Amino acid sequence: QVRLVESGGGSVQSGGSLRLSCTASDYTVSSACMGWFRQAPGKERTGIAVIDRGGRTLYGDSVKGRFAISQDNTANTLYLQMNSLKPEDTGMYYCATRPSCVVGSRLPSHRFFTYWGRGTQVTVSS
Repeated sequence: QVRLVESGGGSVQSGGSLRLSCTASDYTVSSACMGWFRQAPGKERTGIAVIDRGGRTLYGDSVKGRFAISQDNTANTLYLQMNSLKPEDTGMYYCATRPSCVVGSRLPSHRFFTYWGRGTQVTVSS
């Protein structure tokens, strides 16, 4: 019954910004780890950022200093603010979650997560 729905993707020029949203239904985002992942055609799904119920965050090396993950518990929504976008950031972005999770020192694999949205496309042109 858990549903995660992403929005906010689109096409942007290099150096631009986008803000992705993930709205949860029949689920409380503050109860678990929430994450953003990216997958390009023919490539493995790569972790972008994760946040847990305590507000602890981790970021992939390629986005540190440029992206910021956050959540609005009142709106039951996860966000990814994406700044200084590069063509290498192009891909399908997925929202995911796993209950009973605490962020540690390493970004979890996509295999760690149990619920997924269907994705939103981000395309960055040079």
